[in-house]
Amino acid sequence: MANISASDVKKLREMTGVGMMECKKALTECDGDFDKAIDYLRQKGQKMAAKRADRDANEGCVLAKSMGQYGAILMLSCETDFVATNADFVAFTKNILDTAAAKHLTAKEQVLDMEIEGRKVADHITDQIAKIGEKIELAHFEALEAPAVYAYVHPGNRMGSIIGLNKDGHEETGHNLAMQVVAMRPVAVDADSVPQSVKDNELKVAVEKTKEELVQKAVDAALKKAGINPAHVDTDEHINSNMGKGWITEEQAAQAREIKVKVAEEKAAQLDDKMIQNIANGRLNKFFQENTLMEQEYVMGEKESVKAFMAKEDKELKVVGFHRLELGA
Repeated sequence: MANISASDVKKLREMTGVGMMECKKALTECDGDFDKAIDYLRQKGQKMAAKRADRDANEGCVLAKSMGQYGAILMLSCETDFVATNADFVAFTKNILDTAAAKHLTAKEQVLDMEIEGRKVADHITDQIAKIGEKIELAHFEALEAPAVYAYVHPGNRMGSIIGLNKDGHEETGHNLAMQVVAMRPVAVDADSVPQSVKDNELKVAVEKTKEELVQKAVDAALKKAGINPAHVDTDEHINSNMGKGWITEEQAAQAREIKVKVAEEKAAQLDDKMIQNIANGRLNKFFQENTLMEQEYVMGEKESVKAFMAKEDKELKVVGFHRLELGA
């Protein structure tokens, strides 16, 4: 068996970044052969990655970069905030982003297949798993090309964005709009670019909510007419509790239960579909106002929409697209 010296262990640690004890074990198992020891540690990383595949990796690092007409944003996830804020982990994330951006890559699969120092990013991530002992994965990578692309990362590297404009020369506005995307979490540039599936779901929810509110309003009115406080009988638990407190009698409890069932059924059968649709469409428009970038209130200026602000800045200025990433979202 080879005599493993402290300098050998230190050398392997410097080559791999793995802890001293693991490096010593690898050299011992491989009879002092450095190449075999490196392969041993990589295989260990692969086994560890397989074991931790079903673990949650909700922490990590989000970084974004702009290169004029191209921008990219990525999320490298891990299990703990301790690792996420480690300078080496942030530097590793930055190295991946910088290399991918230099190549103008556009998809996560391309990044994982990309080589850094002669090895694929996917392999480097496996090495990091062996070194750190946590699940690590390239959770997201998005890229954007436009006449002008701007990037913003919120302090702490937990969220960031890239945004493209149709013309350059608006650096401050581009930066502020990238901040707007991070702060206000829009789902799309405008109503037209909201996916139809999202529109359909939001309208469906709005219709159901409108029906429930109209029925509840009729029930509450009937309860008040009977001299019963709706808040005292909104659930069976409250009914029983409030009877115990003497706030309602058994007769009132029974009457309230009857009213709630009877009036709800009657009102549901009499609902005006046209009125419901109009109210639901109003709710959908409010959704667009709150969740699309152009309709949101511009947080960096006066009380006006982003659309109105951009029109004052330059009537021809438009947002081409954006991407936003946030840990845990």
